Amino acid sequence: MSSSHSKKPDPDWSEVRETVKLLSLSAIQIEDLLKESDLSINTLTQAFTVIVEHMQAVNNYLLALEAGQTRDEALVCCSETGDKIHSAIVAFQFYDRMVQCLHHVTSNLSGLSQLLGNPERLHNPGEWLKFQKQIRSRYTMESEKLMFDAIFQDKSVEGALVVKNSPYPADSTDNIELF
Repeated sequence: MSSSHSKKPDPDWSEVRETVKLLSLSAIQIEDLLKESDLSINTLTQAFTVIVEHMQAVNNYLLALEAGQTRDEALVCCSETGDKIHSAIVAFQFYDRMVQCLHHVTSNLSGLSQLLGNPERLHNPGEWLKFQKQIRSRYTMESEKLMFDAIFQDKSVEGALVVKNSPYPADSTDNIELF
């Protein structure tokens, strides 16, 4: 790419090159946040795993004791804590889904930047169709495919979100298991 830019345009200045730069910046920012958030979520996952192991050990120790009010109250506490930890782990599924979606977004932004930045591909409808098929093929969740299809059937963003959030077959792949 040329060194021409918005602050100092020359005769070769192009809004396409400026768009490519902005798309690349967006992709990099998202990718960087994903890497940082992966470290945090890995720390949380490891901590919860150790907590569950310790709770199970305490539960086993209490079961070995004679029955009594204190023992029984402690067992109930262990059980309730275990349930809460399990609920927290299940809530991490949202994070897993978000990361997958953001990886798709960064990949799409990078691909779009490459397409816009290549004059041979930019004005070639076949290249655009190939890129669109490539994007759709990466989706593993049915809701993503439905949203993609809605946008390319000229639905509005709001209309695509309605389609995405509508009920679809129970055998969809949106049911993610984190652990």
